[in-house]
Amino acid sequence: MIDGMLPAMRPYFDRPFAFFGHSMGALLAFELARTLHQRGESQLAHLLLSGRRAPHLPDPEAPLRQLDDDAFVAEIRRRYGGIPAEVLQHRDLMQMLLPGLRADMTAIETHEFRPSPPLSCPLTVFCGDTDHRALPEQLAQWQAYSKHPLQVRMFRGGHFYFSDASVRAELLNELAHLLEPLSAQRSGSAWR
Repeated sequence: MIDGMLPAMRPYFDRPFAFFGHSMGALLAFELARTLHQRGESQLAHLLLSGRRAPHLPDPEAPLRQLDDDAFVAEIRRRYGGIPAEVLQHRDLMQMLLPGLRADMTAIETHEFRPSPPLSCPLTVFCGDTDHRALPEQLAQWQAYSKHPLQVRMFRGGHFYFSDASVRAELLNELAHLLEPLSAQRSGSAWR
């Protein structure tokens, strides 16, 4: 996936930037940041990760990518709570979404973590306070992947804590605050 993403993103690496990823997106953002760091290609100013335990920690639950459709959907809902009831009511729509969900779960469940040196940018992790997929002690272990002190920010809610409008506003305010230094760095340069 990283090799597929890099060519599209590379034109934007000529200035400081940040990555934000949630859940599987957090793992992708982390692996992309590591790849760029190892290749000396980026000016990544901040890595912002959400709803994901540190990458070296194994998933305590059994893989679900091989479950039949009904069991798979039920388990996705139990673990993540991310499929809206309105979507579940439309079987045709669910049939369209299932291949993508299965591909995502396959990518997550088959990811092989390989240790590497810590990143030189700050790392902030976000999580819902009732998200059993990313517990505080699991979030704290992200510290191993940055030379800077880890920042952890908990919000009210579960895995998709930002689905609540007021919590989403809090998250966006926090992101704006953390990314404010990038605004100062961009003065005088043409940002796309």
